[in-house]
Amino acid sequence: MLGLVWPPPDEDALRVAVAGRVVLITGASRGIGAASARRLATAGAVVLLVARSTADLELVRNDVHGSGGEAHAYSADLADRKQVATLLTRLSEDHDHVDVVISNAGKSIRRSVAESYDRFHDVTRTIDLNYLGPVQLLLGLLPAMRARRTGHLVNVSSVSADIPAPFWATYTGSKMAFEAWLRCVAPELRADGVATTSIHFPLVHTEMSAPISFYRYLPGMTADEAADAVCRAIAYRPRLMSPWWSRAAGAVSAAAQPAADALMTAYYQGQRSGRLHAAGKAARRAAERIAGSPPSAGR
Repeated sequence: MLGLVWPPPDEDALRVAVAGRVVLITGASRGIGAASARRLATAGAVVLLVARSTADLELVRNDVHGSGGEAHAYSADLADRKQVATLLTRLSEDHDHVDVVISNAGKSIRRSVAESYDRFHDVTRTIDLNYLGPVQLLLGLLPAMRARRTGHLVNVSSVSADIPAPFWATYTGSKMAFEAWLRCVAPELRADGVATTSIHFPLVHTEMSAPISFYRYLPGMTADEAADAVCRAIAYRPRLMSPWWSRAAGAVSAAAQPAADALMTAYYQGQRSGRLHAAGKAARRAAERIAGSPPSAGR
């Protein structure tokens, strides 16, 4: 009811949707991707695991095999055009087709625009992995899906697509780019029997979110709960899964833009004040250490 998790799908419905079918998962070495791979393999899917880390992929594959499932590991960096092309060649050689693609691999970054003036490489790295890489992969897989007149594309996205917020411009821009691309091609794909689903996840407590320290105090989903949502998407094929509160916030923001802008500006100013205060404390302590004096009490 709070919109923090989705209920898992009916087990029979999930088995009907995936048993014997080939499901490709990017970012499958950990977090949502790894949990989804284990869950889908248990339901009878043949899972293709894609990620950069060969060692971590092997661990997930061994887990799947140990539970009686079938998994195949493919090491590839989706931000690298040549590696994606090689991956597509290997997939076509090893498998007759792919039924479901879960675009889960992603890069998260939280940084203000003031801290990004000389860091354009953050933008290119993020968009390469969150937008261009997934599109390149799908362009290689879609012809066979459309020819077979069946398939499903699942986009693991974020509530930031509903509620853009300060500090998240690079990340949200890349996620919204892929979301917009998928929405544009969806009618073309549906005409050939290929479904699309976007899942706007709230906070999921994984290694990707761990570096942001204050997230540990916020309510969020576990990787296994997020995997249940992915499985629900595959079982029932909705066009969009988004928490009610993020959809409501997005609608209110669109209807009352000046008020929404003022709220976000106030949020940014509060965050900036806190960051400036912390930076000032750190600078004072550094100066005191250099001068050889003891730290001032109460700072």
